[in-house]
Parts: sequence; C-alpha cells; structure tokens
Amino acid sequence: MTGPPAATAAVRAAVRRALADLDAGAPVVAAVSGGADSLALAAGLAAVRPGSGAVVVDHGLQPGSGAVADRAAAQCRGLGLPARVVPVGVAGAGEGPAREARLAALAATGATVLLGHTRDDQAETVLLGLGRGAGARALAGMPAVRGPFRRPLLDLDRAVVRAACDEAGLAPWDDPHNASAAYARVRVRTAGLPALEAALGPGVAAALARSAAQLREDADALDALAARARPGCEAGDGLDVDALAALPAAVRARVLKTWAEERCGAAVASRHLAALRALVEDWRGQGATALPGGVLVVREGRRLASPS
Repeated sequence: MTGPPAATAAVRAAVRRALADLDAGAPVVAAVSGGADSLALAAGLAAVRPGSGAVVVDHGLQPGSGAVADRAAAQCRGLGLPARVVPVGVAGAGEGPAREARLAALAATGATVLLGHTRDDQAETVLLGLGRGAGARALAGMPAVRGPFRRPLLDLDRAVVRAACDEAGLAPWDDPHNASAAYARVRVRTAGLPALEAALGPGVAAALARSAAQLREDADALDALAARARPGCEAGDGLDVDALAALPAAVRARVLKTWAEERCGAAVASRHLAALRALVEDWRGQGATALPGGVLVVREGRRLASPS
C-alpha cells in the first residue's frame, strides 16, 4: 500500500509527536490564518486526530479580512475539522497587540492549540533577537510547548510544510504583509537569511534553530537556579545587595529581572536591567532607576527597594 506523499507524511508525523502525551479525549484545535503553513497543519491534525477542530482569528486589520477568515474556515471544514471564526479587537498598532489579542482568543478555547510556525520562522526569530542585542531567553526562540500552545512544525522547513499544503489540494492565502519590506521580519526573510546562506553556505536556518534549542536548555537551567537563589536574596519586600553580589552574574540578572517585573507588572527591557545591575555592581550613589509604569527602584544602604 502506498503511503502519503513525503511532505504530508512529515507534517503528520510532527503533529503525532506533538500530541503523543495527550489523552485521547483532550480537545485540540489548530490555529489557522489561511496561510500555507497553518492549512498544512490543519490537514495534518485532521488526519492524525479526527474530531479535533480549527479556530480562525479575524483581527479585522485588513480590507476583506472577514472573507479571508471565512475561506480558511471553509477549507478546514472540508478537511473534516469543525472550524469557527473568532473576531477580535486589537488595541494599538503593530504586530505585538495583534499577537496578544490572537493568543488570548485562542487560549480562551480551553483546548490545546497548535500553531504553524516552522524552522524558518524560528531562524528569523533568532536573527531578530540578535539584531536587538537580546539575551539568551529571547535567542532561544519560540518554544515547542508553552501553556496551551504547541508548535509541531518547528523542526520542518517552510518549503516542506508548504509542499504538504499543495499535496492536500488546499488554496492558501498570501498575506501582503509577508511581502512588505516595512517589516523587519520580512527583511530578514527576504534579504538577511539569503545573504547568510550565500556567505556561509546552506543550512543556516537549521543551524540557527539548533542554536535556539541549545540556548533554551541553558536559559531554563539558569532560570531554575535564579528561582532557587531568590529566597536568599529577599529582604522584606526588597533585595539584599550583598546576597545579589554573591551570585553569578547571569543568575543575579534573572533574580533582578523577575523581582522588578513583579513590582511594575510589565516586561523589563535590557536598559532597565542594566540600570538595576548598576545599583548592585557599580554603585556610585546614583539615583532611582525608573521601571515601566512609573515604578522606581532605589538603593537604601545594602538593600534595593521600591518605595510605594
């Protein structure tokens, strides 16, 4: 008996591995945008786990987005996946607010949600982090599993995944934003990675993805060390400077970051963290460090504090 074409088999195997630990009755949905990667993911899910579903999030940010969402949902239903379109409002410009609104809508399904990011997406994420001077956690890229979200296709090239979409006879939608040089990710995709491939030879995307996986292991280990060290650094609602100074720099930075983010309720950027570290590592009587939301951190003798 002849099996499925090679790309289709690869996608199905990846989905099967990603779901291997779930109970048979656990709800699973594919997040589908209408693009080739997410449609191929939906086709793989339909074959591997009948009875699953699909969710199409309509951000309403482009003319005709409703029609695109309806078409994507219809193709999922043709695969045997019950599909629904979820409109969301986006507060603010840029990809960040849209991504947050999308993930919130998907998490609200209460199901395990499969996302269609590929190895090429992972490589682009790593390069973008390098360009920003990001730390190990950002350079670790996108995790295969985080909360209800899973990314089965991270070990597959975009070309393989798109071939699986073609083999399934699906008609993907090409988002015009994916061809616009106004976006840094598009510039990395169309110019940055090809330039690296030309200079270093083929396989750069795969190498970047491997580096991300290694950095994720390192970052996880350092985060665990910081969590264990944190209680010994606490001084009331502040932090003890001498206990912080005794820690390895990478662990100290993580303790400072998590403590500061708890205080301000927002992500702490590298510039904020550098200022916090200076209060411990390069103390010269400097004034308060300002965190997002107007929260201040000061050094009071041998202690860091955040006055209310």
